[in-house]
Amino acid sequence: MNTQFIQISLASAAALLCSSAAIAQSVAAENKPMVIDAAAVDNSYLLYEGSVIKTDKKTRTITFKNNEGESKFLAGPEIKNFDLIKKGDRLSVTYQLAVAIELIKTKSDGVRSKVETNTVTTSKANEKPAETIANKTTIIADIVEVNREKKLVSVKGPSGKVTTVVVKNPALLADVNVGEQVKVIYYDAMAASITSPKK
Repeated sequence: MNTQFIQISLASAAALLCSSAAIAQSVAAENKPMVIDAAAVDNSYLLYEGSVIKTDKKTRTITFKNNEGESKFLAGPEIKNFDLIKKGDRLSVTYQLAVAIELIKTKSDGVRSKVETNTVTTSKANEKPAETIANKTTIIADIVEVNREKKLVSVKGPSGKVTTVVVKNPALLADVNVGEQVKVIYYDAMAASITSPKK
C-alpha cells in the first residue's frame, strides 16, 4: 500500500496519485520541440479516479483505492468539509490545457511581455471537498517566421525562446507577417473533486 502522510491540498494530493507512466510521458514531452496547436485548443485529461475506502476524522486521513492499489493521505486544514467525505465517495482528478492565439495588428516595438496569474477555487459550505488550481499566462510575442504552405508560425517570447505554432485555420495566416506581434494565452488547471457515488 502506498502510504503518504503529507499535508497537502486536495488537487496536489490527487496529482500524487497519478501513475508514474503519465509523469514519464510528461517529462518526455518536455524534451521535444514545443509545437502548439493554435487558435482553439482545449484538451481535458482524466488523471486519476478512485474510491474512498476509509476516513479517519481524528487524524484527517483519507484512504483511496483504484486498480493500481491503495493510497493514504493526510488532509491539511485547507481541505474544507472533511466531515462530509464518506466511504464509497469517488475522487476524480482532471487536467485541462487550453491555448488561444490572438493577432495584434501592430509593428513590434521590441517589447515582449509575460503576465502570469494563479487562482485557487475551493468548495463552498455543505459541499464535499473540491479544489481547482488554475494558471493563466499571457505572452506578447514577436512573429519571426511565417510558413503558409505548412501552416506554421514561429514566435519569439520575452525569454527569447522561439516557439513554432501549428495553425488549424489557414485563413488566419492570410494577413500575418513577420515583425508583427501576437498575444498567446496559455491556460492550465488541475481540478480534484470528491463526489457521492452514482445510485
